[in-house]
Amino acid sequence: MPLLAQIPPPPFSGLELGPLNLQMYGLLIAVGALLALRLTTNRYERMGGDPAIAEKAGLLALLGGILGARIGFVIPRFLGDGGFIERPLDILAIWHGGLVFFGGLIGGALAVALYVRAKQVDLAAMAHAIAPALPLAQAIGRWGNYFNQELYGRPTDLPWALEVEPAFRRPGFEDATTFHPTFLYESLWNLALVAVILVLDRKRAFKRRGSAIFVYLIGYGIGRGWTEALRIDTVERYFGLSRNNWLAIAAAVIGVVGLIWWERRGGADAAGDDRSAGSPATGSDNPADD
Repeated sequence: MPLLAQIPPPPFSGLELGPLNLQMYGLLIAVGALLALRLTTNRYERMGGDPAIAEKAGLLALLGGILGARIGFVIPRFLGDGGFIERPLDILAIWHGGLVFFGGLIGGALAVALYVRAKQVDLAAMAHAIAPALPLAQAIGRWGNYFNQELYGRPTDLPWALEVEPAFRRPGFEDATTFHPTFLYESLWNLALVAVILVLDRKRAFKRRGSAIFVYLIGYGIGRGWTEALRIDTVERYFGLSRNNWLAIAAAVIGVVGLIWWERRGGADAAGDDRSAGSPATGSDNPADD
């Protein structure tokens, strides 16, 4: 018999404020995004960049990320029944849940890259500033899955197991009551990743600006890979692993290869130099020109 769950089901999924019904999923994503934006702006300003540019880049990353994450979620589900054509505004309904992180990462990265290019500032510096903000936003946003009672792991009787109400249990697991709280695992992992990036940056462990984004890819890929292996909501498997497992492996590999290549390429410029992060991206030595 499983032990009494140390993590009970959420007491509510939203807050009613007059005519407004604020879903905790969307609210937590918003809180995480705001804190991440603040961290990005502060880091970019300390590197000599214009905080206004960092703020706009962060907002565009948020918009592009949400759009990409929703596109990644809704297209496979709506194309089959024509719903994508009939209900195009559903792509914006993040309060219902359903965000594919890797789609969001691509969408957010494209939005930032296009904006930074248009402003002709150092893309590597912006990426360096954003790196610890990404796992910070994810660490907070993952708690939205708790309030939605979704994306939990296999049944377990560990003392920190998560109790899931019958209506939210996956098919085939109706008789189980407690599960791995993968939302919590990933949240704690991402907080640790924030700390690792900030400590490495403070100790000037990076030779070049932009290296922190590769550390993020490595850390997130490893963390997402092992938590994904615990989840039971993925039915499609390729050689025994889910699609997100393979994407997590790819992220970690790209991070390792990218970090080695980037650190070995050119002179040191990640910290301690006098070049402004907001300077125009001109000249063959600027990483944004490659």
